[in-house]
Amino acid sequence: MIQQRFSYSEFARPLFSETVAMAWADPTAPMPRLIGDEVLAVEQVRPARAREFGAGRAAAREAMSLLGQPPRPVLQGEDRAPIWPRGLTGSITHSARDCLAVVTDAPEIRALGLDIEATAPLESALWPEICTMAEMNWLSSLGPSQRGHFAKLVFSAKEAAYKAQYAVSRQMLGFHDMVLTIDLSKQRFTAQFTAEVDGFSPGATLQGRFAILGAAFITAVELAANDRALSATTHS
Repeated sequence: MIQQRFSYSEFARPLFSETVAMAWADPTAPMPRLIGDEVLAVEQVRPARAREFGAGRAAAREAMSLLGQPPRPVLQGEDRAPIWPRGLTGSITHSARDCLAVVTDAPEIRALGLDIEATAPLESALWPEICTMAEMNWLSSLGPSQRGHFAKLVFSAKEAAYKAQYAVSRQMLGFHDMVLTIDLSKQRFTAQFTAEVDGFSPGATLQGRFAILGAAFITAVELAANDRALSATTHS
């Protein structure tokens, strides 16, 4: 099982371009060493949450090392989003058993979004909360035994798209503020905004990719600095 967990970063890495490094850490392992003010984020949290935070930072620093970057702290903002060191951008995701981080120092990449979710079906009572009508129609076109499984994929893809847009907009979005189109054969998706989002053109669409690895969905969004989804003000 350990070998399968390590393989997540190996096989999910191609979801991003070559200038993005990915690393894995174990959120159930003993608390790794934190750097500087990172300790402030775990002063009053449960031990499990502290280990999760620590694993995220360990994975981020391993990804930094793969880029040839020195280890640096990744602090946490009041919104709990990572504060990446100057010159770096990235994304961190956790499940109960795995933590993955992606980091890049490439100036042509504006934002990254990464999510990992167990492929266990999403409860049907949650589908209307997560899915737009168009997504519900897509789920209804699948076999009954597949719908909960791929409803979880919708959730994961929206999480990845949310993280990427948040790095630009710092704007909270709801699940119905974007609508997905998923291509299962190509393992790609698009997320189109249905709300106005700071820093993005009206109706902007983000491009994403996903992998199904064992018992996990891994979803990814990489936003280039010159992506046409970004508004003109963002490029300046």
